[in-house]
Amino acid sequence: MTNLLNLKPGEKGFVLRVEAEMGLKRRLRDIGFINGAEVMLLHSSPSGDPRAYKIKGAVIALRNIDAKNIIIRKKSDNYG
Repeated sequence: MTNLLNLKPGEKGFVLRVEAEMGLKRRLRDIGFINGAEVMLLHSSPSGDPRAYKIKGAVIALRNIDAKNIIIRKKSDNYG
């Protein structure tokens, strides 16, 4: 297990849970960060924050402070 910040560009993972206050947790769920959803890091901004992720066909920019609260399992960890 790790969080979104540990993905490298092109790496994929599966959402396990979101550890955030209820308002942020609800917003993240609404845009697709739900248990089992596949997420991929597309790229980072020049400063490294925010970073762009692809989830459920959409590209979402997340600040690192929010991404660190999304717990994932990297695809290579147990899915080859």
